[in-house]
Amino acid sequence: MNVVKTYKQYALVGIFALFIAFATLLIKLRLHDAHLFKNEGFTFVVNSSQSNNPKSAQAALSSLTASPSVAPPLQATSTPSPMPRLFPAQALNLTNWKLTLPIGSSEQPTEVLQPELATYKINPWFVALANGVRFLAPVNGVTTSGSNYPRSELREMKNNGTQNASWSSTTGTHTMFLDEAITAVPTTKKHVVVGQIHDASDDIIVIRLEYPTLYINVNGKNVYPLDTSYTLEKRFTIKFVVNGGQTKVYYNRNFAPAFTLGKSYSGAYFKAGAYTQSNCSKEGSYSLCNDNNYGEVVIYQVTVTHQ
Repeated sequence: MNVVKTYKQYALVGIFALFIAFATLLIKLRLHDAHLFKNEGFTFVVNSSQSNNPKSAQAALSSLTASPSVAPPLQATSTPSPMPRLFPAQALNLTNWKLTLPIGSSEQPTEVLQPELATYKINPWFVALANGVRFLAPVNGVTTSGSNYPRSELREMKNNGTQNASWSSTTGTHTMFLDEAITAVPTTKKHVVVGQIHDASDDIIVIRLEYPTLYINVNGKNVYPLDTSYTLEKRFTIKFVVNGGQTKVYYNRNFAPAFTLGKSYSGAYFKAGAYTQSNCSKEGSYSLCNDNNYGEVVIYQVTVTHQ
């Protein structure tokens, strides 16, 4: 009985040895000169210097049970710009605004109110871009009766654009936030107003570029420089906060105001856009009195709140 058992053991050992030899032969054939094996998402590499070593080959086979390789996630090479919007009111909330344009008849520029403004555009004066709205006013544009300069500009309204906004600096809190960039100035007089607070009779405080310096302007005087080396297309933010008889101006999201004006006024409203501070006379040449000489502003965001 022991002899039979011994023969069976030798037979099993022999069969196992033949299996190992056969497996080793297959591995040598497959691993010659460094191959990359793949097996249902598992990968391993064996160098040619190790391909003749059965132990290395067996180790390679055992690596098939290792963790699967993970490919990096697919990523876009760049983020595409949004498709251009059809109307400016799809880029900015214009519910409580009206628009004054540099076109129309003498001292009677075209004005666009709600609900027409919701689906209004006119190239090149007022158009939607991929990420904002362009306001353009040429030096030869039509002006209002109270100004010598043309504008493509929003005027604050209320009650869904049906009435002129009118508030007081001493009652409530009134805020306008602007995210914008000045993209063009006239050839000779390189001045553009891009945001302001107006009262019942005149402007109270404005943001004015006298290229290359961006100013806070009060009563026609530049009282504080926000940027002494402004470059066209540089994006910036302005926030007006009015309460308690004080008008504070914040620049580029700073926590502290850049300037504070202490003044009580009423009949007030916000304005934003391109108010070109030049005309054909100021440009000094007939050749510069045309639609190709203009001030231009892109507004990315304008938000008004009253509390």
